[in-house]
Amino acid sequence: MNKPDMLKMIAEKAYDVGFGAKKHFATYDIIEKAPGLISFSSMAFGIFALAIKDLPTELISATFIVLGVVGLYISFYNHKKDTYDQAGVALTQLFNELKALYLTVKSMDEDGDFSGPQKELLQIENRYYQTCISKQILFSNWYAHYKFYWELQIGWINEQLKFNFFRDKVPLSLWMFLLVVMAIVFISFSDLGNYICSTAKA
Repeated sequence: MNKPDMLKMIAEKAYDVGFGAKKHFATYDIIEKAPGLISFSSMAFGIFALAIKDLPTELISATFIVLGVVGLYISFYNHKKDTYDQAGVALTQLFNELKALYLTVKSMDEDGDFSGPQKELLQIENRYYQTCISKQILFSNWYAHYKFYWELQIGWINEQLKFNFFRDKVPLSLWMFLLVVMAIVFISFSDLGNYICSTAKA
């Protein structure tokens, strides 16, 4: 194996490990912080409901039901909260090991022996698979994108993988969600929306 291929392999695995670490931390953060945010939102909405007399009762009821369902969904993960945190820490350690390995290989000669680094990479990869938790909470992928691309120092990975803002740094599912929202807004405030509504009533 030559040096460029070895560096690229390390960078690709570092992406998997680093993003995995941030995804575990994202799940932990959502489990830890979301219940408090839901409680605060419920209290705030209740206060506004008392202050604003014309606020529709149906809207208040629907909001509290949705918040209750979200809280119930998050509670299913609560018993494994510490496990996600521990996995995130372990994966971060592997990420740091990969960075050290990358810098070691980068300092080696082009015609050097890369069997040692290749063996170390395989060992790190095996530990990565043993540490990962496959089941993650909803929206952890979106949050992990922010934590990985905007909080973590990944310049050394970018040397090899050349991340693109539209393709890599923003999740595809988020692009699709935004597209659907824009389409709904467009239809709602256009003549097309009025035509669809009038056709449906007819």
